[in-house]
Amino acid sequence: MNQDVVSDTIFALSSGIPPAAIGVVRVSGPQAGEVLRQLTGRLPEARRAVLAELKDMSGAALDRAIILWFPGPATATGEDLAELHLHGGRAVVAAVETALGALPGLRPAVAGEFTRRAFLNGRIDLAEAEGLADLLAAETESQRVQALGMASGHVSRAVEAWQEELLTLMAGAEAELNFADEDDVEVGDAVAQRLIAGMGALAIDLGEWLARPAAEVISEGLSVVIAGPPNAGKSTLINALAQRELAIVSPVAGTTRDVIETPLALDGIAMRFSDTAGLRGEGADAIEVIGIDRARAAVDAADILLWLGPPKDAPEHRRCILVAAQADRWRGDAAAEAASARCDVTLSATTGEGMQNLHRHIVEMARTLLPREGEASLRQRQRAALAEARDWLAVEVGSREAGDLILLAERLRLASGVLDRITGRAGVEDMLDTLFGRFCIGK
Repeated sequence: MNQDVVSDTIFALSSGIPPAAIGVVRVSGPQAGEVLRQLTGRLPEARRAVLAELKDMSGAALDRAIILWFPGPATATGEDLAELHLHGGRAVVAAVETALGALPGLRPAVAGEFTRRAFLNGRIDLAEAEGLADLLAAETESQRVQALGMASGHVSRAVEAWQEELLTLMAGAEAELNFADEDDVEVGDAVAQRLIAGMGALAIDLGEWLARPAAEVISEGLSVVIAGPPNAGKSTLINALAQRELAIVSPVAGTTRDVIETPLALDGIAMRFSDTAGLRGEGADAIEVIGIDRARAAVDAADILLWLGPPKDAPEHRRCILVAAQADRWRGDAAAEAASARCDVTLSATTGEGMQNLHRHIVEMARTLLPREGEASLRQRQRAALAEARDWLAVEVGSREAGDLILLAERLRLASGVLDRITGRAGVEDMLDTLFGRFCIGK
């Protein structure tokens, strides 16, 4: 978006699609106050809801509505802002939007433009804007909690604290470099040692944040892969979990040829369950071999693996749940009973036996992959910036750089610049259109 258009006054429906009980139309920009005068003949007291009759340019009645006036800059967008709380019928909203479009200097907002103006006017920073985008897209409880924390400024406050530490360190370096001849300025190796110690402590703090689960794990969902030999009950299980006929179930080995994925939420945690081709080394045709290769790739990439085969054949995986499936078929078979004893869960997806136990195992394992309560995590863009900042702060004791204040000061400056990218103070112009394009028109 060209920043020149920020001087325009924009409008959009900011509530749900009509029909609804109320339709809220928001107007932002220098003409917002004039819009209220044009439609109602007056400008109400700031921040006070007032009942008014809306009329178009010809004087025809549009609606009796609640109007509010918010003079900038202390508004959601940092600009003059007006809200029209209309009756939420389609015809009413359409008539008001038509009247607004006829006023000089007004135009409909594009996707995310209200939030983008809030960012450009300093009402929110980039990390908070990303959190708001995730909050609008949240479908599960874990997604809501994580997004709300970011939108509320958890990450931004951490960055602010790191920047204050960097500023203190940079001030010490600059004092030595520029005022070393003053009596009250610390000099020599003591300054370098103090800088290195401070940089190292800050690098450890950044590393602890990087060790947290990535935000994408919550927003995109954990990958749960169902794998095992042919005819192990994988497709029956994913159908039972999805509660619909997602995969074809057949006694013919090799029926599943590709990875079949479905999104599900267990206890408010977003997950992506995948059914895979049966893993076998012999007897597979050329097409099935491709499916088996894809299955192995899915197993390697899985956050959680559900293995429906003999425990001894389970792939090496850091988070694997051993499942003795099809219990309704082998009950009474001594060998099968002995094998099931070595599994974490015994179940029959057909009868429902053990499904609650499997549910519990998956959720317990999934919670180990999520941030702890009250703990914020970072998106990929933020993690990359934080990792780069940590690298600039990592200086090996005894190295040439460790004794060179000019190089240490430059590392501090570069680390500070990288952290600014997280909150949008520098170097993010190329991704703004993509971010704000995720918002609806009224945001």
